Amino acid sequence: MEIKVIGTGCPDCNALYTHTLEALQRLGLEAHVEKVEDLVEMVKLGVMQVPTLMVDGTVRSAGRILTTEQVCKLLKD
Repeated sequence: MEIKVIGTGCPDCNALYTHTLEALQRLGLEAHVEKVEDLVEMVKLGVMQVPTLMVDGTVRSAGRILTTEQVCKLLKD
């Protein structure tokens, strides 16, 4: 599984990154997690709202700070 947390490095983006790591730990899943903070890379990925959570190349959430529980649910689906 490849996960990208995309944002500008603001507190909201950092919170989503932390919640994503916590969710993976709770679920016992392994994944490559990458923070994308470069604006050029964000544009290449087609991201228009931050924070964005991308799982295996698909945007699963944009413009919201998901809780750890919400990330767990998203990763289980």
